[in-house]
Amino acid sequence: MTTPDVSPAETPAAPMPTLSVLDLIPVRSGQSTGEALRASTALARTADELGYHRYWVAEHHNTTSVASTNPPVLIAMLASATQRIRLGSGGMMLPNHSPLVVAEQFSLLEAAFPGRIDLGLGRAPGTDALTRFVLRGQEMEDADQAVARFPQYVQDIAMLMRPEGVEISYGQRRQGLRATPNAVSVPTTWLLGSSDYSAALAAQLGLPYVFAHHFFGEGTAQAIARYRDNYQPSEAFPEPTTFLTVNASVAETADEAFRMAIPHIQSMIALRTGGPFNAQRTVDEAEEIGFPDAHLSMVEQIREKWIIDDTTNAQRRIAEFAAEHGVDEVMVQPVGGALASDPIDAAPSREKTLRLLAS
Repeated sequence: MTTPDVSPAETPAAPMPTLSVLDLIPVRSGQSTGEALRASTALARTADELGYHRYWVAEHHNTTSVASTNPPVLIAMLASATQRIRLGSGGMMLPNHSPLVVAEQFSLLEAAFPGRIDLGLGRAPGTDALTRFVLRGQEMEDADQAVARFPQYVQDIAMLMRPEGVEISYGQRRQGLRATPNAVSVPTTWLLGSSDYSAALAAQLGLPYVFAHHFFGEGTAQAIARYRDNYQPSEAFPEPTTFLTVNASVAETADEAFRMAIPHIQSMIALRTGGPFNAQRTVDEAEEIGFPDAHLSMVEQIREKWIIDDTTNAQRRIAEFAAEHGVDEVMVQPVGGALASDPIDAAPSREKTLRLLAS
């Protein structure tokens, strides 16, 4: 009796994770700050309508191609323009700010939009030395100390945002201090990082953690493992809680997805090689310039690490990426550029990426 041929069982496809959005509020050539803000507002509405889970804005200063200078202001604007999506900072760079100011800002946001606010905190200044000095209004030595005080600042913010606040010894007396008069809920605090430092601190404090995979695309597995292996359960988060970020450009074909990503790729290469970091080019301008031979290997590395693909393959790669790292949420930074013919206050390519991934 012959044994019938049996095809090996196909490996089940990885499930699509929950999707969220990271936005740096890019400013392209010929575009004003107000027009860039209107484009991002439309993008946030699209994410809200499509069922994306959260929408975070970054903090960058004194950069000609990025308008996300003030996350609390942007969060208020975007929360008012949307219905259900969570809004947050990706992140507030604590060395630049007083802990009390951050606690006050996010306590007010939570009061205005209860259950929809995330406070992502980062340790890096995220800007140049001059801007860092002006932001703090202090000597540079004090700004360096602010980085070293990051663990204490994180805990100070958490205590200040509690409904009961905190009591502090001041002179000969003790005085109560709270971020807002009568809080009934608090924002969810996340620690952000691109190294092992924040992973270890988040584990120690029992806080959610996000590794900035979209920035370099390296060290992700090590950081996540360090966080999970050393996690100390907290009342709010008995289990480690994390997701990952990734850059994405999605179109009907992989070639078109790459074409739309060229302006952002050129900006990232300029950042890494010390080149000029100007307003982001349109796709038309970027195609005309292209890439010098010396940068082609870097372009290929970026294509491997980013999600630049057609719809089917982009969805598959995101699902596999989430499964590889054991996360059930992926935050996408849509990096498609704009055509010269696109409306100046819209971002059709970035919106298309969100629509195709959610399809």
